[in-house]
Amino acid sequence: MDSGTLLSRLMYVRRTSEVLIEPLEAEDLCLQGMADASPPKWHLAHTTWFFETFVLIPHCPGYEGADHRWNYLFNSYYDAVGPRQPRPQRGLLSRPPMAEVIAWRHKVNQALENLLQRKGDSTSPWLELVELGLQHEQQHQELMLMDLLDAFSRQPLEPAYRTDWHEPKASPNDGTTPVWLQCAGGLVEIGQDTQQHSSTNNAHRFHFDNEEPRHRVWLEPYDLADRLVSNGDYRAFIEDGGYMRPELWMSEGWAIRTERQWKAPRYWRQAQCGEQQAWAWEFTLAGRCPLKDHRPVRHLSWFEADAYARWAGARLPTEAEWEMAAQEHGLQLKQSHAELWQWTASPYRPYPGFQAAQGAVGEYNGKFMTSQFVLRGSSQLTPEGHARNTYRNFFAPSSRWMAAGLRLAR
Repeated sequence: MDSGTLLSRLMYVRRTSEVLIEPLEAEDLCLQGMADASPPKWHLAHTTWFFETFVLIPHCPGYEGADHRWNYLFNSYYDAVGPRQPRPQRGLLSRPPMAEVIAWRHKVNQALENLLQRKGDSTSPWLELVELGLQHEQQHQELMLMDLLDAFSRQPLEPAYRTDWHEPKASPNDGTTPVWLQCAGGLVEIGQDTQQHSSTNNAHRFHFDNEEPRHRVWLEPYDLADRLVSNGDYRAFIEDGGYMRPELWMSEGWAIRTERQWKAPRYWRQAQCGEQQAWAWEFTLAGRCPLKDHRPVRHLSWFEADAYARWAGARLPTEAEWEMAAQEHGLQLKQSHAELWQWTASPYRPYPGFQAAQGAVGEYNGKFMTSQFVLRGSSQLTPEGHARNTYRNFFAPSSRWMAAGLRLAR
């Protein structure tokens, strides 16, 4: 990829982040609903810090960075860079004010533009860092929306992020009995070829380091459902006592379910129907909306997804099964992208032969390869062009604020 094309994409992504906060009030910008989330202002500042720290300061002589104290405020988890504001306390950062953060973003944008225009060619070693920063900012765009949904859901007024927020269009088969797609299995290859890691030739060839190296996996023949589990499907699980049957749950999941009093997916809401309460509403980025049985069930933890699969007489697919089914069946694997991330049965571990990048950026993915599970696909919140079949998203099995659903395997 030439530097001009990369610059155009970079500025589009940077502008998109600022567009995402336009529906918000000033009071929303420091809103942090829980320890796992971050305020919108922090997301905008952190993604700017990333470019300044890893691209501009090392590769742009004479560039003058922001107040050195901001490094403590907006570092996320890079221990090699230095200490940082504790994640649960990011909502306390009322300063610097938003105007200074936006001014900083624009200063960094101008410096990146100058760097790419004056020195950008296919041999520039920092072009891959610019691409990584671009992809990193797209990740934070999705996180920002999920964090806002969580924060707004905790407020008695249940504000909408955007009243005109639209869900993906339903396909004619949404909510119908799933078709089982047969997959041959055998000795297969998954992941990205290490030789294609360079982002300077083709933006679509970009991938994160945790997607490589490409390697062989043995799969027994299996079937994968052609669609995601729906709200109606999941309602039947609830009505059959799914949240009250410990035999369906992993021990850790049952303990968490009991402690947190889980009774339904994260954003389901009850309404009075006669003399009983019924699950009739769902909180969304458009506010409280009617719960539609044909839509895919979302905002589930891995424990809930696994318990449902066991109740349904099936299981979660491994990430290798998901990737091969997407490759083998293409569009027949409905809702594989732009709907929901899909839990797999695979713990998040390094692929055989994985090597983290040198320096602080090597902390990007590698050090999280424990105590988490892989999700595949992409969600409606995933920025356009950011998804691919080899993408390995990952979260702790108790997390359910993300846009996550499930697909059955057998």
